[in-house]
Amino acid sequence: MQVPYELSIGLRYTRAGRRSGRRNGFISFISALSVAGITLGVAALITVLSVMNGFQKEVRDRMLGVLAHIEILVGRSPMLDWQPVLAEARKHPQVVDGAPFVAGQAMLTRDSAVRGVLVRGIDPALEARVAEFASSMHRGSLDDLAAGSFGIAVGRELAAQWLLALGDRITLIAPQGTATPAGLMPRLRQFTIVAIFDSGHYEYDSSLVLMNHQDAARLFRIEGVSGVRLITRDMMEAPAVARDLARTLRSDYLIRDWSAENRNWFAAVQIEKRMMFVILTLIIAVAAFNLVSMLVMTVTDKQADIAILRTLGATPGAIMRIFMIQGSAVGLLGTFLGLGLGVLLALNVGPVVATLEQWLSVQVLPKGVYFIDHLPSDLHWRDVVTIGLTSCTLALLATIYPSLRAASVKPAEALRSE
Repeated sequence: MQVPYELSIGLRYTRAGRRSGRRNGFISFISALSVAGITLGVAALITVLSVMNGFQKEVRDRMLGVLAHIEILVGRSPMLDWQPVLAEARKHPQVVDGAPFVAGQAMLTRDSAVRGVLVRGIDPALEARVAEFASSMHRGSLDDLAAGSFGIAVGRELAAQWLLALGDRITLIAPQGTATPAGLMPRLRQFTIVAIFDSGHYEYDSSLVLMNHQDAARLFRIEGVSGVRLITRDMMEAPAVARDLARTLRSDYLIRDWSAENRNWFAAVQIEKRMMFVILTLIIAVAAFNLVSMLVMTVTDKQADIAILRTLGATPGAIMRIFMIQGSAVGLLGTFLGLGLGVLLALNVGPVVATLEQWLSVQVLPKGVYFIDHLPSDLHWRDVVTIGLTSCTLALLATIYPSLRAASVKPAEALRSE
């Protein structure tokens, strides 16, 4: 099978710059810079996006270790009879299980320290079905949150900051006051710390407290519960499940999923990913400019060859294809090298960073500052394909101007100058 001469000559020009001559050597150097620039740009883009995906997945998983996939509430009113609601929700094939909860805010005080906390009343027997951290407590057990005992579970960060231990007593102040002849007085209740949990998320470990849902109902003086928390088989399907439940349950129920509850955070992460993609794509664009320079110099150096090809019958379109093949070969080489290097780094970024930390005696992510002490990575093959196509497109666009310039060379003038 005969190979088209445009392909043969274009690939030969790609290798010809390495043979001899100062000018050809310089062209070869510019070509190598183009390959290296595209390789580094593609590898950096894949690695950075994979690390950002890893951070997003790590934070999301730790959030969902505390939050439920779906919550069913009755507006601001309490849910008086939650068992039928949970039974109806369980009929959906994607719903695994659920548990009731009471939600509220309060002031936590001990000695002279005061801070606002989120209060969640739970059923200790059912909470492990919807919260991952409930089955692996740092100290104590959620089973000790018996109704009427007014026990409380605090996060590990809060316990460390306030030097709390099991058996210590702390006071909760409910925002709803009690009317007395002396005026509106805040409601106070002392609780005993019976458990310390560690969700792995600083925000919840420092501001969330757990208690029995019956004790929480007494504290906030409500009947029933605030709502029902559900866990689904696939957390990514939670928004669709929430829409299905909104059609089957009563119209006065408020149903929200985890993505809606943290919409601002996930939207900010997506914007950061898009901007990082644009910024790092500029590295590939700079390498593409080097590709333009290399091809323009090659066209100038090969004018005599172009003229001879034209006199032998080559059309301007064939000349254009020759230099487009040359530039595309350099772009494809840099793209594939970058894809391989980027995928290799993305899959091994943790060990690579750990080795660098050991060599340089530094810690990239101090646990006292960040909620994780390692660099996570989550490689998405869709990102790899998108980056590869973007790099190939930029490389192909970079060949258009030099190729048009080569096609416009007039054989008589080029040979006269020789």
